[in-house]
Amino acid sequence: MRLGTQISYFTWPDAPASIGPTFGRIARDADAAGMDSLWVMDHFFQISMIGPAELDMLEGYTALAFAAGQTQRIQLGTMVTGVTYRYPGVLAKTVTTLDVLSGGRAWLGIGAAWNEEEHLGLGVPYPALAERFERLEETLQIALQMWRGDESPYAGQHYQLTRPLNVPQSLTRPHPPILIGGGGEKKTLRLVAQYADACNIFDMGPAAITAKYDVLRGHCDALGRNYSDIEKTVLSRLTLGDGSPDATGTPTVSVAEGVERMGRLAEIGTDHVILGFANVATPGAFDQVAELVRQVAPIVPAGR
Repeated sequence: MRLGTQISYFTWPDAPASIGPTFGRIARDADAAGMDSLWVMDHFFQISMIGPAELDMLEGYTALAFAAGQTQRIQLGTMVTGVTYRYPGVLAKTVTTLDVLSGGRAWLGIGAAWNEEEHLGLGVPYPALAERFERLEETLQIALQMWRGDESPYAGQHYQLTRPLNVPQSLTRPHPPILIGGGGEKKTLRLVAQYADACNIFDMGPAAITAKYDVLRGHCDALGRNYSDIEKTVLSRLTLGDGSPDATGTPTVSVAEGVERMGRLAEIGTDHVILGFANVATPGAFDQVAELVRQVAPIVPAGR
């Protein structure tokens, strides 16, 4: 089983001057702890589930490029890019650049976008949901075409590219892995089955996650896709400690309890858990993570 981490909060003491050094240290610590992946949100305002819009927020791909220069082996992605924020050809070029400069460690994390406030605030068009899903499917088609090296024109309903040239090509072949975020059963999980290498589901508990996996399996069967080829990822939260609240007031759990929680997710077929840590910026926050990674790594998810 694989473990990753998502960084979604940057309003640390002495920000903004402290953001670069602190984020760099977190990336290095996650890499040294043996974590498989490092993710940032693709937002421009802080999201309401975490705090007010005015809190510090980094642009995702700039942050990942910075993290690439601080690390050696950890994989890098957005959780997840809103399809409305970038033209598809430019997005494919951006992810390719990250992959080349990181030595083949980039992911394309993508979804249909949802945060209307930041769209309106920054002047980004925010079409209706049905159109956003149409744009998402076209973006996936364009990225895959560019990573194949196919420069023939692309003529879609929303995007027209006369020469989708992509040089240099990604180091990861046939392309950087594609992760689609969200659990929508009719559209999102169908797009996962048709185009993606991984899905991402919020940690709603084993029963609810299993129900989403069952829907995904149905889409795979309908499309002739091997369900086991898709990496099942779950976005969760966990703060390791001795059981007492940390400096943020968040209850902590022991490594043994963390292993038990990861084991329950593996039992339903989860391959990769991406963890948010409330105390991620605290020096020493990753001291216990390395042991969690060591104990979780041998766990084989159900169906593997």
